Amino acid sequence: MATKQQTDDTTSTAEAEAPVTDATITIDKIAVQTITVPIVGMTPLIVHRFSEKAKGMMLAAMTGQRQLKEPKDPQAEYQAAFYRIKGGGYGFPSVAFKLATIGGARFYGKSVTMTSLRQYLFFYGDPAEDGQALVPITGEPVMREDVTRVARGGTTLTYRPMFSDWSAVLQVRYVTSAITQASVLSLIEAGGMGVGVGEWRPERDGDFGTYRIDPSRKVEVLT
Repeated sequence: MATKQQTDDTTSTAEAEAPVTDATITIDKIAVQTITVPIVGMTPLIVHRFSEKAKGMMLAAMTGQRQLKEPKDPQAEYQAAFYRIKGGGYGFPSVAFKLATIGGARFYGKSVTMTSLRQYLFFYGDPAEDGQALVPITGEPVMREDVTRVARGGTTLTYRPMFSDWSAVLQVRYVTSAITQASVLSLIEAGGMGVGVGEWRPERDGDFGTYRIDPSRKVEVLT
């Protein structure tokens, strides 16, 4: 038995000390960097979170349940349309800013693909009550009243929050071996101008929810 143990130890040592050859695969850790990017709104941001009441009404319609028409409560509808950060404060989904940034690639032709950018860029935020990540929004909201279309060609009055003057700080993580910091910032600018976030943004034939990088504040590197 002692002879077998000695043979096994010798074999393990030989394997551990095997020289690196051309056939050896070496994979380096992906290089990433996290930055904070201050942005400032160029046009008002209209917020419209899909409320629990609206989800309940949709489920009732899908399951054939009879729905009683309730009197409209503008204040309750307005409050339900906010995205609220767990612990307090208003926010907006970080994924919306990611999609706007990726959409900015359309300004640069086929040299930049949106498919690859989805794997190179990551946007973070603070948790909401439902777990989704929200970018904190700085600004004072007001109630906005709009005539909007509903099913079967009808119209109704809709009450939503609007931030006329707003700003935020985006926390962005990107793969440095695939895209430069300058390119990330260019895409954020392009997305803020041509895609936007929120209701009636440029991507949806509107002019709201546009933004740019705040020139009065610095882009900071976190890691």
